[in-house]
Amino acid sequence: MTVIVTGAAGFIGYHLCEALLEQGRRVLAVDNLNDYYDPALKRARLKALEERTGFAFAKVDLADRDAVFALFDGHSDVQEVVHLAAQAGVRYSLENPYAYVDSNIMGHLVVMEACRRLPNFHHLVYASSSSVYGGNSKVPFAVGDPVERPVSIYAATKRADELMSHTFAHLYGLPMTGLRFFTVYGPLGRPDMAYFSFTKAIFEGRPIKVFNQGDMRRDFTEIRDIVAGVLAALARVPESAPDAPPHRIYNLGNNNSENLLHFIEVLEEACGRKAEKVFAEMQPGDVKETFADITQTREDLGFEPRISIEEGLPRFVAWYRQFYGL
Repeated sequence: MTVIVTGAAGFIGYHLCEALLEQGRRVLAVDNLNDYYDPALKRARLKALEERTGFAFAKVDLADRDAVFALFDGHSDVQEVVHLAAQAGVRYSLENPYAYVDSNIMGHLVVMEACRRLPNFHHLVYASSSSVYGGNSKVPFAVGDPVERPVSIYAATKRADELMSHTFAHLYGLPMTGLRFFTVYGPLGRPDMAYFSFTKAIFEGRPIKVFNQGDMRRDFTEIRDIVAGVLAALARVPESAPDAPPHRIYNLGNNNSENLLHFIEVLEEACGRKAEKVFAEMQPGDVKETFADITQTREDLGFEPRISIEEGLPRFVAWYRQFYGL
């Protein structure tokens, strides 16, 4: 059975496609291969996937509704869609907010409409973000917490996706599951993320910028745990309830908020070098802490994160050394 995965050349998308192919599933991968970060990394992911049996790729921009509808109409056997494509990055949303509306809001709407056209549609799993919790001071963040105070355009678009999904589930009975990812890291990751840029700077002997004077905490979640959570969500189709449409939202995090300075220490040890730190003030759109309450995720999906940063960061650094020939 074929699964459509959008954003398949992205970090999470690539690893999810690998896992689906390992299960013997066929994957129709969709990506526009934009240049938000080095397209060479996206091409490397795609090249590895194209060597696998059962993999097919379509270069499509999700904001192009006619192209997306034609693609979905040509694969009417598809029952499941995992929608991971999005314009990522909190800080870039301050520079180019239009990209976030085009990709995250219009793209999400087009995917939902395309799912409505599938005659055998079964389930849409889509990516949300821990950023929707905005400036909340209560931790850990629980799905039922207020999410009306986003502090970045990126966060606002992800919350908009959740609201639109609820509406489509209510209007059309489309089963959908939204996943709020918490700071995902690992091999073949995104160069714009702190762990990646820190590693690059450490090996190049350049200083790293540590925001909020290092007084920050993140729920760092290794990619293997994230993929396990996505697969578990895909397998559990939400049902309608008397007071709710078939739409559920879950946190996917490590359930452990790490101090940023400790994170850097673990990264330094993995690199075998010390980082030169430049301390700076908090950046606009950023938050001091993220921390996932995964009580409901455990109960419904059987999700249990297993990988600590002490295990996950050395694995990333080993990949980084190999990929960049260090």
